[in-house]
Amino acid sequence: MKKEILIFRHFPTEGPGYFARFLDRQGIPHRIVKIDEGEPVPESIADIPGLVFMGGPMSVNDVLPWIPKVLHLIREAVAADVPVLGHCLGGQLLSKALGGHVRRSRAKEFGWLPVAAVDSPETEKWLAGLPPRFEVFHWHGETFSIPPGATHILRGRYCRNQAFVIGKSLGLQCHIEMTPELVRTWARDGAAEITRALPAAGVQRPAQMLINLPERVARLNRIADVLYTRWLQGLRR
Repeated sequence: MKKEILIFRHFPTEGPGYFARFLDRQGIPHRIVKIDEGEPVPESIADIPGLVFMGGPMSVNDVLPWIPKVLHLIREAVAADVPVLGHCLGGQLLSKALGGHVRRSRAKEFGWLPVAAVDSPETEKWLAGLPPRFEVFHWHGETFSIPPGATHILRGRYCRNQAFVIGKSLGLQCHIEMTPELVRTWARDGAAEITRALPAAGVQRPAQMLINLPERVARLNRIADVLYTRWLQGLRR
C-alpha cells in the first residue's frame, strides 16, 4: 500500500509513539500532520486509507480554527467507511464528530490505571485474546459520551467511557501509544498539573508512573498490538 495513513499531532510531545513503530514494522506508510505547527487539515479524505488523531492539552470544545475542519473530515471518513483511530483527545474528536458530547470528567486520571472489557460481540472482535481487565496509561480531565450507533468496549473505575467502536473506527480515552520516553516526558512536563490534581484516587505522582516502566510499557505494547492490528484490517486499500 503506497498511500499514507495520516496521523494528526496536536501538541509537540504527544506524537504517535509506539503506533508509528507498529506501522513501520508492518511496512505501512504514514505521515504526521503537525497541527501544532500550523499544518492545514486536508479538505477531503480522497486517497487517504485511514485517519489517526493523537492527544493534546486542549479541549474539543475550545474555539480553535482547526477543530471544525477535523470534525468534518472525521464525519466524511466514517461515512465513506474509512477507519478513524482516536487517542484521548482524538477519541473525543471522534465522539463529538459523530454526535457525542465531551465534558469535564468527574475525576481526572493521570498514570497507570486498569480498564475492563464491556461484554459484547464487538468487544470480542476488537479485544480478541486480551484478558477482561488490563492496565493502560491515562492523562485526561475530560471524557466523551458513546456516540449514537457506537459500541462501548472498555470502561474504567473513575472514568467509565474508555473506548468505543463504530464500524471500522476506534475511539480511545486512554493512551495505548506510550513508550518509555513519552511516559518520562509527560511525567516531567506535567508535574505541576499533577500537583494541582492531588490528592485524587485516579492521579499518580511522577515517581509512581515510572515504577517498573519497561515492563509496564512492554505489556501495553502487546495490548496495543491487538487493537492496532484489528484497526488495520479496515484500511482502505
